Amino acid sequence: FSCTLGKGNLLYRGTGKQAFSFFNRKTGEKLRVYLKQQKNPDMERAEWQEYLLNAPVDEIFSFSEPKFDLPEKAKIFQTIICEICGEGAPEHKMRLQDGKTVCADCFKDYGRGW
Repeated sequence: FSCTLGKGNLLYRGTGKQAFSFFNRKTGEKLRVYLKQQKNPDMERAEWQEYLLNAPVDEIFSFSEPKFDLPEKAKIFQTIICEICGEGAPEHKMRLQDGKTVCADCFKDYGRGW
């Protein structure tokens, strides 16, 4: 078992919060961990780190159930090699350009506003 964005085991939700939700697909268990303590601006970095390492867990984090359901399992796409840079990317992220299969980094977008 590993967590990667590509395999769908690690999901990014751009909420801007220090919140992390964990799901067990086999058992249905789920947990949301939220960092409720914010660094005091007067506190030095080393002091903040020391606090985080030694404070009671319940003082730093809140624990609850996620307010969203676990999405369906991700489809695993075949890795395709870009014909320009030689790097691999998932099939659904590749583009066809001048008869070549290219990755998003190598793709030159036709920028006429269409």
